[in-house]
Amino acid sequence: MAKEKADKTQGMASDMDFDTEFSPDYGHAVPIAQGVQRLTVNNSSPFTFYGTNSYIVGKSSLAVIDPGPDNEAHFDALMRAIDGREVSHIFVSHTHRDHSPLAARLKDATGALTVAEGAHRAARPLHEGEINPFSESADTDFLPDIAIADGQVIEGDGWALSAIHTPGHTANHSVFALEDTGIVFSADHVMAWATTIVAPPDGSMADFMASVEKLLARKDRIYFPGHGGPVREPASFLRGLRTHRRMRERAVMERILAGDRLIADMVKAIYVNTDPKLHGAAALSVLAHIEDLLEKGRVATDGPPSLHGIYRPA
Repeated sequence: MAKEKADKTQGMASDMDFDTEFSPDYGHAVPIAQGVQRLTVNNSSPFTFYGTNSYIVGKSSLAVIDPGPDNEAHFDALMRAIDGREVSHIFVSHTHRDHSPLAARLKDATGALTVAEGAHRAARPLHEGEINPFSESADTDFLPDIAIADGQVIEGDGWALSAIHTPGHTANHSVFALEDTGIVFSADHVMAWATTIVAPPDGSMADFMASVEKLLARKDRIYFPGHGGPVREPASFLRGLRTHRRMRERAVMERILAGDRLIADMVKAIYVNTDPKLHGAAALSVLAHIEDLLEKGRVATDGPPSLHGIYRPA
């Protein structure tokens, strides 16, 4: 099942070595490190793999990371795992609806403070007449009690989590490092089973690549992502991710140099082994690369970039 799901979503990324082995164990808190448990929401899809991972950090006093969607069964599972213990903080990596909506209900039940980079926003202003294709995926109701700064540390009883701002997938994306352990909760920025979607205007490829470099400068031991199992060799995986994205950029540039002018034609050529149902997401990824190439002065178009724009070499 894991391999099947990976093939459906990752024909576009077959040059990377993905780990698709994962057991979600829905409804149960799985110990994955000292003082860390994982619960997976049963919201499986081509974009969420087996579902969203929530993490509980601590022993007597807890932090919850990415409580997930407003899902009754998952809320009940979280409350069972919390088992009457204090929850001081709820950390939210970003405001997509598979990660943040349950924070409000969990806050009401526990009295915890919510923590995130900020409210949902696009990576750039919408162009005139542009429609955000992921607007329904955004949790625009979420506002954190604490807008955590890059590098800021929040401490609890026996744990400390620091924020690393990693825009790219969304403008307000952050990952959280468990201090003195080498553990990073990498959310949707880095996942073992797949590459993340970078889709304008919510996402930015330039920001995503800068965030990859930012994490490469660190010496972390293991990542626990928002979907799927751990990334056990982060530095090696990040280098592969960087290479993959550069290859995609080169492929887009080569199609434009070969005469392709429309994103739809580029997608058919570049994502030849990808399920056509996912060509819409692939088109947004191509647009993200094109926006970056426009900024670099390598591609030209008339007017603002869009999915239906006409592109040519600069």
